[in-house]
Amino acid sequence: MATEEGTVIRANPDTSTAWVKTVRSAACQHCQSRQSCRTLGGGNDMEVETLNPIEAKAGDLVIINFSTASLLKATFLVYMFPILCLMLGAAAGFKLSGPLAIDESLLSGLVGFGAFVLAILYVRVRGNLMAKSATYQPKIIRVKKPATTSE
Repeated sequence: MATEEGTVIRANPDTSTAWVKTVRSAACQHCQSRQSCRTLGGGNDMEVETLNPIEAKAGDLVIINFSTASLLKATFLVYMFPILCLMLGAAAGFKLSGPLAIDESLLSGLVGFGAFVLAILYVRVRGNLMAKSATYQPKIIRVKKPATTSE
């Protein structure tokens, strides 16, 4: 379970989400939700849209959770699945080249490349669906320090 610390800059109770200002870390490079993050001024500060089931308020210092299992699933989908499809497509092309009387290298390359392109298209569609799922979004798990209110 990957966790980060940040400050809520605005909360939207209607959608149970909040924008949290945090510092970009090495874990961000592999996060499925990195498309919903915005870097502020090109530095290490960034804003992350998170689920807010505990109704944290603007100014609260919070702990954000990223599910490790979801991170591993997304990483496999992005990195391993296209390569496996490429290899399986090339092997299928090689096997089909004999009965079809086509050059082994040519058919292996064409079928492998075709399988790779189809895998990339699948990853794009599936990734967009995953990004909308709560399972693959960061979530505020607790308030570390409530915002100070001056009255």
